[in-house]
Amino acid sequence: MTEKLPVLVTGGAGYIGSHAVLALKDAGWPVAVIDNLTTGFRWAVPDDVPFYTGDIEDAELLARIFAEQGIGAVMHFAGSIIVPESVENPLKYYHNNTAKSRALIAAAVAAQVRHFIFSSTAATYGVPEVSPVSEDVPKAPINPYGMSKLMTETMLADVAAAHPFNYCALRYFNVAGADPRARTGQSTAGATHLIKVAVEAALGKRDKVCVFGTDFATPDGTGVRDYIHVSDLAAAHVLALEALIDQPERSLTMNCGYGRGYSVNEVLDAVDRVTNTAIRREYGPRRAGDADSLISDNRRIKATLPWEPRYADLDQIVAHALQWERRLSEIRGE
Repeated sequence: MTEKLPVLVTGGAGYIGSHAVLALKDAGWPVAVIDNLTTGFRWAVPDDVPFYTGDIEDAELLARIFAEQGIGAVMHFAGSIIVPESVENPLKYYHNNTAKSRALIAAAVAAQVRHFIFSSTAATYGVPEVSPVSEDVPKAPINPYGMSKLMTETMLADVAAAHPFNYCALRYFNVAGADPRARTGQSTAGATHLIKVAVEAALGKRDKVCVFGTDFATPDGTGVRDYIHVSDLAAAHVLALEALIDQPERSLTMNCGYGRGYSVNEVLDAVDRVTNTAIRREYGPRRAGDADSLISDNRRIKATLPWEPRYADLDQIVAHALQWERRLSEIRGE
């Protein structure tokens, strides 16, 4: 039986972080949250979870949290995630994602916190020459977002070699959906994730969905991506934490995806089906750096963790995103 150490979730008021908080809480782990609320929402964190408004580069605050909560592990979600913005403002991304992660890791080492789960990304691969993509293909990020995450992975590996500390870097593919019980979901205004954008359009919050590129080397010409339900992703984090505690000499790097992909048009068809509407699609040129297909090779995570996805059905992912979008309208009084 794995010892359930108190866990600090950074960015726990954000999209993926708030789902991880629920997954930990549902599984009986003591959990606390730090979030600076620049993109997160205080209401996304349950009232009975200790919450600290602040920044992960505040060493004094982190030391206090680690001491007050007896933290034994960190799940690190705080950071910036918009790829085009990272190209326009690289220093923001190297500050928020790399320099602040360094400060957080340093504080964890100083407090003798031994286990660290890192929210990484398939953007570390850049535009891989093969699909599905395994963890061992060359890492060649094509934007500062992917590079900022890869730099943090490198820091974690070096720290684990030098200190009594292990980590798991989980490289996400396309995260989508929402908590099946509609307790939290993707709430950021102006989000760029396709399924979020599409359900907003289906509910009349947007007038169309822009499809970037129809000339990809895919069956219907639109880009193919591996969409993973956020609750399955959160469950993988909890299992990864158990693995780190059970084998403290071992660190892990694993893809998080389902190992199958859907094109943009297939996703929009699913939204039309689930909502019984026809979203207006506007076709335009492809964006720089978009791969034809980006699908995870998920054999490593399936072999390493007892991870069995529960929501690997596109229509179900869309239905949960839609349910959350309606709930969000209630929360905001729209």
